[in-house]
Amino acid sequence: MARFDGFECMERKLVVGNWKMNGDLVSNQALFEQLVDRSPSSIDTALCVPFPYLAQGQRALSGSAIMLGAQNLSEFDAGAYTGEVSGRMLSDFDCRFVIVGHSERRTVFREDDQLVARKARAALAAGLVPIVCVGESLAERDAGQAEDVLLRQLEALVQLLDGASLARLVIAYEPVWAIGTGRAASPEQVQEILSFVRRWLSGHVGNSRAIRILYGGSVKADSAAALFSLPDSDGGLIGGASLVAQQFLEICEAAAKAAQDGNMGDFKGSR
Repeated sequence: MARFDGFECMERKLVVGNWKMNGDLVSNQALFEQLVDRSPSSIDTALCVPFPYLAQGQRALSGSAIMLGAQNLSEFDAGAYTGEVSGRMLSDFDCRFVIVGHSERRTVFREDDQLVARKARAALAAGLVPIVCVGESLAERDAGQAEDVLLRQLEALVQLLDGASLARLVIAYEPVWAIGTGRAASPEQVQEILSFVRRWLSGHVGNSRAIRILYGGSVKADSAAALFSLPDSDGGLIGGASLVAQQFLEICEAAAKAAQDGNMGDFKGSR
């Protein structure tokens, strides 16, 4: 089994909880205690918590199989950038992952493709694994521009990162149009995009299967099994459900089962 940056990949699914701007010291501690030593050992699990709670997460997850992550970082390493947090600072708290270019960062905070690429480069320089989010809006999906948008976002990465650096990324597909719009992404639609990303990666790295591609569109316990069984799905980036221990653990169990089943569902041959 292959290994990458200290954890196993390809055969192992990765499930990442994104707490977004939620939590407090008391509820966080309860959630940590409900999750530690309960996630399946056959998958990799991480929690990306708000900056103020990184120290709490570091203590709570120390010695456990659950890895710690952050939700954002600065493109800069240090200096007069009031309010920013560098990759080196995140490393001080034993962070392994950092989310880069989440759809909310792109839409609410106007982060463009070039800034996302610079942040991914900064994360790699600090020894972190960037989870680079890509995805199209409802208007872009309806206009038939999904692949064009994904291509633009992905191509921005190769302007700054060589093949060896690209091979150290995790890619998360977030269909912005399926988050809070009442429109759900079907497994077929998800697999179509995951396969597109995999094909793009194959043109830039030696082994595209060594790069994990996650799905991040309102994954719930009842939809996780179908999504994780897709041939090009290597796990999920989980939002609201990661704040409820039982739901998050059920999603992790679905990932473990999909890995055990070998991703041999109805979708064949895209890898």
